[in-house]
Amino acid sequence: MDTTNKADAYYKKMTETPVVRLIVRLGLPTTVSMLITSIYNMADTYFVGTITDGAGAINTSAQGSIGILFTLQSIIQAVAFMLGHGSGTFVAKELANKDITKASKYVSSAFFLGGAIGLVMTALGLLLLTPLMRLLGATETILPYAKDYGLWVLISCPFMICSLILNNNLRYEGKAFFAMFGLVSGGLLNMGMDFVFIRYCNLGVFGAGMATAISQIISFAILLVMFVTKAQSKIRFRHISKSIKLYGQVFRTGFPSFIRQGLNSLSSGVLNTLAGKYGAQISDEMADAAIDGMTVVNRISNFVMSVGMGISQGLQPVASFNYQAKKYDRVKQGLWVTCFICLGCVTVLGLPIIAFPQGFVTMFQKNPSVVEFATPAMRYAIFGQLFVPMSIPVNMTYQSIRKAGMASFLSLLRSGLLFIPLLFICTALWGLVGIQFAQPVADFFTAAISLPVMAHFFRNDPTKEETNDNND
Repeated sequence: MDTTNKADAYYKKMTETPVVRLIVRLGLPTTVSMLITSIYNMADTYFVGTITDGAGAINTSAQGSIGILFTLQSIIQAVAFMLGHGSGTFVAKELANKDITKASKYVSSAFFLGGAIGLVMTALGLLLLTPLMRLLGATETILPYAKDYGLWVLISCPFMICSLILNNNLRYEGKAFFAMFGLVSGGLLNMGMDFVFIRYCNLGVFGAGMATAISQIISFAILLVMFVTKAQSKIRFRHISKSIKLYGQVFRTGFPSFIRQGLNSLSSGVLNTLAGKYGAQISDEMADAAIDGMTVVNRISNFVMSVGMGISQGLQPVASFNYQAKKYDRVKQGLWVTCFICLGCVTVLGLPIIAFPQGFVTMFQKNPSVVEFATPAMRYAIFGQLFVPMSIPVNMTYQSIRKAGMASFLSLLRSGLLFIPLLFICTALWGLVGIQFAQPVADFFTAAISLPVMAHFFRNDPTKEETNDNND
């Protein structure tokens, strides 16, 4: 099939396939990818949680380092998602216009820029490794383990960024299955290597970090092959744009993703710092136990949220493509359907955890101090997740239709404008208990603000808007 016929067939698929079927078809592979990614993150937490100290006791400092490095990974992902979603939105737009050359300029420019940024982040991170780990919230006892893991995360940084750019652009081209294949392969490999490096080679946190780096590099290689062989757009040096306008479009449209992930990083750092501070007022052991407990809670709650995020990301190429094709009713129907599917999935996954939080905590950590702290925090966190399907799909829809201002505002809410102030207020009033329920309260208010925004979107008639989108 020649290029023109492929473009026509893809246009027909994206504008004529029933919306529910299309979103599920694109969302399920993405959901599987995110679930596997979440599972291998939990595998890190689980296997590191089996590491003991010299006296044979569970080493909470080792597991706490995973939470510290989650913050660094969120920073890396913030850059990757900004470039991936920013370029992918315009790739979908240009494919709707059947302009493959221009689509190739967006993905090529984002890919090579992401690799360059990754190399700079690696160099600076390795040079400033100790102060960076302290900045992210590492206590004196956690610091050695955080450096062991952080070394490998930084080495894999360029590959992680480029992998996520490839993954997101494959999704925006409607190739979600191939995007899934690359990430899932790396995730499964990571879990296998965690088992070997930690259990049999006794490499501890260093081994967990090395497993992460190796899996990221292999995942990148697989995704690159998938993109080269399956995508309509092409990655070529000659397609790298010299246009400031193009990069501005990518940054502006991808900025909500940067905010989402970047604020996750910032808020995680603040949470770790406050957990360490208020825990230390009780004992040094409690400082590490609080950080460790929130690490377990965040891993499990992120697993639940990954379903909502995955289905919402299935909506993104549908919304972006159909908005450009002026199929506005399909965009509105897609948002409505996505919210209900996400709510159903999160409820099914979340209710057992709300009912038996201690059982889920002890799967990852059996230290009594950690279990005591994390059990109520787990219940609160999952309850908050029930509100996420009323906010994330709205945010992603506005980003996909290139309404960067509203999308950026919505991205600021959950992990920034609401969560960080609530962390300080709640800990000032209730100490460590405040850390446990600051996030679910932020989730509730984020949903409350997002609902009227969604109602406005449904009432609005895009055909009456004066927009310059088609002139971009």
